[in-house]
Amino acid sequence: MAVADFFSEAEKKQITGAIKTAELNTSGEIRVHVEGRCRGDVLDCAAYWFGKLKMHQTEARNGVLFYLAVSDRKFAILGDAGINAKVPEDFWDTIKEQMLIRFKEGRFADGLSEGILLAGEQLKAHFPYQSDDVNELPDEISFGKK
Repeated sequence: MAVADFFSEAEKKQITGAIKTAELNTSGEIRVHVEGRCRGDVLDCAAYWFGKLKMHQTEARNGVLFYLAVSDRKFAILGDAGINAKVPEDFWDTIKEQMLIRFKEGRFADGLSEGILLAGEQLKAHFPYQSDDVNELPDEISFGKK
């Protein structure tokens, strides 16, 4: 199965809908990247895609990447310097634990959506929407190789 087929069309809409909802009240940017394999440390893989997706180029450095390697059953959440300076040290781990509950049930889209909305709450608290905000990064899911 191609990694782009991991989620149904309805699940893809659910995830991108969660991104749009989370970004409504914040200048923060959220992306999801899904690939089949992560060779090595999951945070290193996430950091590679963070750079490749140009997430470090947001004006307030408030991008958040949700990274999944589905064949390897690995996932990570990576926040940029701006948001990491504002949230508690264990914040991303707390979201990961919530997501893992859904993942263990096979409900990956639900887990991602919940995690995205939780991240959006913190982004809203620390980076509220401004009238001149623009959507700096696409909301669509990014897919890698098998």
